[in-house]
Amino acid sequence: MTEGNQTVISEFLLLGLPIPQQHQHLFYALFLAMYLTTVLGNLIIFILILLDSHLHKPMYFFLSNLSFSDLCFSSVTMPKLLQNMKRQIPSIPYAGCLAQLYFYLYFADLESFLLVVMAYDRYVAICFPLHYTSIMSPKLCVSLVVLSWVLTTFHAMLHTLLVTRLSFCKDNVIPHFFCDISPLLKLSCSNTHVNELVIFIMGGLVIVIPFLLIVVSYAQIVSSILKVSSVQGIHKVFSTCGSHLAVVSLFYGTIIGLYLCPSANNSTVKETVMAMMYTVVTPMLNPFIYSLRNRDIKGALARLLCKKKIPICL
Repeated sequence: MTEGNQTVISEFLLLGLPIPQQHQHLFYALFLAMYLTTVLGNLIIFILILLDSHLHKPMYFFLSNLSFSDLCFSSVTMPKLLQNMKRQIPSIPYAGCLAQLYFYLYFADLESFLLVVMAYDRYVAICFPLHYTSIMSPKLCVSLVVLSWVLTTFHAMLHTLLVTRLSFCKDNVIPHFFCDISPLLKLSCSNTHVNELVIFIMGGLVIVIPFLLIVVSYAQIVSSILKVSSVQGIHKVFSTCGSHLAVVSLFYGTIIGLYLCPSANNSTVKETVMAMMYTVVTPMLNPFIYSLRNRDIKGALARLLCKKKIPICL
């Protein structure tokens, strides 16, 4: 569609992943299995924490929010990717692209804030065990989660509104599997300096500061651990926090490398693979990281199966 001398884009074409045609079916099956694993795993954790009174603790309250966030985060990009892999023309409407961008930013930011909250929870539990119950009161826990949800709304809306002011000319091909903000800025024929400045400033607030807070929290945790004389106690604490650190490293490492420290040598394929790591792999790994090594989660699952009289508990 054309207005005056300017072409108005009504839809974008998502190139998706650079997969050879002969391997399309194999990767489709792989991505579908990964998505179903993500949905099922996070849904199980969310339901277990909701139903089992033994898990009504601050740590699992935050984990239930993280599981719900991961479920939604993956659902923002994966269904469209799977759909486009089966279509001749992998298109997405302009409004649909903006909606995908908004919810992608929303749940990415929410995960960032929730990881900080979970780090603070572990810091209080390990460094101030005698005061943990009084510090991590139900009111504070709810306030931290509500604040996380509210702050992400403003941040995601800010970037989405800034994108709406951009003009897109004849080129409507996005070399990505979803509407990410970076390829959209490269595609625009408008001046994107304001957008890039906001990404840099807000990126520091939403990504770098939370990451530094997590690092400081774990530095304090390690310091407290080293004061514990019991080898068994040290092992228990590292076992509890190791899973959290694994998620943090994968999530923040790829995001910082992709958005805040972009390299001129980064190819489209490399950027797409990095985006796949934190949008698909991280949400899929969380249920395994938090459940396979967590006796409380496994115990809750066993109690639920026994209530349903499933033979596994006999």
